[in-house]
Amino acid sequence: MESAPLNPTAPVRVDALLREASARVGREDAEPLLVHALGVDRAWLFAHASDPVAADEAARYRALVERRAAGEPVAYLTGRRGFWTLDLEVTPDTLIPRPETELLVELALARIGPEQPARIADLGTGSGAIALALASERPAAVVVATDIDKATLAVAVRNARAHALENVWFRRGDWEEALGRDRFDLIASNPPYIAEGDAHLAQGDLRHEPPRALSSGADGLDAIRTIVAAAPRHLVPGGWLLLEHGLDQGAAVRALLEQAGFVDVETARDLEQRDRVTLGRLPG
Repeated sequence: MESAPLNPTAPVRVDALLREASARVGREDAEPLLVHALGVDRAWLFAHASDPVAADEAARYRALVERRAAGEPVAYLTGRRGFWTLDLEVTPDTLIPRPETELLVELALARIGPEQPARIADLGTGSGAIALALASERPAAVVVATDIDKATLAVAVRNARAHALENVWFRRGDWEEALGRDRFDLIASNPPYIAEGDAHLAQGDLRHEPPRALSSGADGLDAIRTIVAAAPRHLVPGGWLLLEHGLDQGAAVRALLEQAGFVDVETARDLEQRDRVTLGRLPG
């Protein structure tokens, strides 16, 4: 994309400032950054398109645009990302929640009744996206969200408090170690699944996200192997395990689940018809 020069001193209207930034980073990034910099909502931008922008606000916005042009993710620049029906805090300590992970939430909700007093675990919760989405939709359930990183878990706790979700409990630990001897009706996880050394790790937003939340072993399946092996000890009979994974890993994850004794194993595809979530049920 061609870069347009930014004039840091000339008075500028909202619409002109947005056009200026869009020439550098694209409208899809320029708009949320301006909403953030001005402390307004998207509708305000259109209603006040001809309003002048204060010099300090314009300077703050241009600085954000420059950082985005250098590759920093919009979610980290604004500190926010929407997921499911929730507006979540995100930081460089957390993976950025992505729309395709909502498929995991949909599949989990289909297996937990609205009034069911179920026990659910979300392993490697990050910002808390999956756990909080499930807790918000299933208030009768108790959700245990785990993460090995203290700073990451703190973000998830703040998100739960911000949304007044009191049916979520947080535990620090590495995968199943955080579960102790507890058993659950459903375990969900979006673990790291990119192969170490994969070229995508050096591209786009992935360059700035925590490596521990992205890659796992030579084939990307180390974390998934650990979770699958331990899951039978932490599920009730008939309990479900749901795992997000890479588009080329469906067959491998199905094989792992079947080898571990799971039944009704299947892989669900996302909106772009890519293998995204594999799930299985512990025999009852």
